[in-house]
Amino acid sequence: MKTIVICSGGLDSVSLAHMVARDHQLTGLISFDYGQRHRKELDYAALCAKRLGVPHDIIDLRPVGAVLTGSALTDDVDVPDGHYAEDSMRVTVVPNRNAIMLTVAFGAAAASGANAVATAVHGGDHFIYPDCRPEFTQAFETMQKHALDGYADVSLFTPFVHRSKADIVTEGARCETPFSQTWSCYKGGEYHCGRCGTCVERREAFHFANVKDPTIYEDPEFWVVATAHKEPA
Repeated sequence: MKTIVICSGGLDSVSLAHMVARDHQLTGLISFDYGQRHRKELDYAALCAKRLGVPHDIIDLRPVGAVLTGSALTDDVDVPDGHYAEDSMRVTVVPNRNAIMLTVAFGAAAASGANAVATAVHGGDHFIYPDCRPEFTQAFETMQKHALDGYADVSLFTPFVHRSKADIVTEGARCETPFSQTWSCYKGGEYHCGRCGTCVERREAFHFANVKDPTIYEDPEFWVVATAHKEPA
């Protein structure tokens, strides 16, 4: 299956790229610059493409991102600390982000002759992000079947949509994903902050997967308090 992977440079999508390269025919990575708070993770996506020996396209969506206002990821809004299970994390939603990116990726896949677009949405995203839920991914694939009818047959590959981030770490380890060459932190400092939602989730995932976490966190213990009420999914 010729597959394009949407790769942000984060732990999830880089692990997915390594899994696709192992199990399918990885034909390229596609990343998006939508005016996010920092572009640091895109450098890690480029490293992933180079490591796996495939083309890497960065699509400039900054004009689109400029009208998707109100998110801590695109505007001058503080990134909250804490776990994704908290309502405060809703400020990190970028409206329709995945729908927009997937639409572009499906067009690119159809034009290049790929059979599938892979994205690393997972079960831990469902509470906050509506365009990461199974209902969305299923509906989106149906819509694209109509959009490309008679021109191309491209499927949506979401192997983690019903699984946890700890499962992704486990699978990534099996695929020898170099976790130190991935970037999750929303704040984009020299090191992972250890306090924002995606840092807490990252730290928690390694813990539940019982896999050594190579990440340097500015506050390595914050996640203990933030996840005190959590159990592995």
